[in-house]
Amino acid sequence: MNHPWRLENMTLAIAREKLAETGRLIIPAGTMEFRGPHLPLGTDSIILDHLADDLSARTGVPRAPVIPFGVRGRDREERPGVANVSRKSLHRIMNELIAAWEEVGGVRDIVVLTANAVEAHQEALSTIRTIGSVRTLDIFGFDFSSLTTGGGPVHGGQLDTSLMLFLHPELVAPGHAGEHQGDPERGRRLYAFILERLVARCFSPTSMVDTLTNLRVPEP
Repeated sequence: MNHPWRLENMTLAIAREKLAETGRLIIPAGTMEFRGPHLPLGTDSIILDHLADDLSARTGVPRAPVIPFGVRGRDREERPGVANVSRKSLHRIMNELIAAWEEVGGVRDIVVLTANAVEAHQEALSTIRTIGSVRTLDIFGFDFSSLTTGGGPVHGGQLDTSLMLFLHPELVAPGHAGEHQGDPERGRRLYAFILERLVARCFSPTSMVDTLTNLRVPEP
C-alpha cells in the first residue's frame, strides 16, 4: 500500500530527492474556528490533513504539514479557543514558506488545499509571489448536489458533519450529528468524491501540461 510523503517525517536526503523528483508540493491550509457545537475547532485542518495524506499516497507528491490558522470573516463572533490571523499575516507566512521550498527545494508546482471560503482567506492564498505555479482549491467548492440535500456547504452542516463522522466519529459531540443530517456513509461518499476531484483537477496528465504552460513569474 502506498504511503503519504510527509515532509516532517523525511530525512534531509529523502526530502532533497523527493522534491527534486516531483518538483511539486501539497500544502493543506486549515483553520481553528467554530463549525458548530458538535464539531471540533480544528475540523477544517483535520479533513484537509486526511486529504493531503491520501493525495500524497495516490500521486507520490510530497505534502507539507497543515497550516493550522486561517483568516476570519468580518461577521464571525469571537469564541474561546478560536484563533485566526490577518490576511496580511497569512499571506506573508505562505510567501515565506513557499519561497523556501522553491528556492532551496526546487519546487515549481504547489497545490494549496483549503476549506475556508472567506474572501480574505482565499485572497491571501491565491496572490502569492512565486517562481512557479500555486493553485488554491477549496474542497467545499465542488458541486455536491448529487450527494447532499438542503443546499450548499454551511459551517456545521451536512458536508463537514458527515466527513467528520466518517473520519473521526469520536470527535463529534453525541446528540448533534442527526440534527445536521450527517452520517458516516454519506461522509465516505463525499470524501471519495472530493479526493477524486482533487486528483483530476491537479494531478492528471492534462493538469500537468496546464501547469507547465502557466508558470507565474514573481513581481519585480
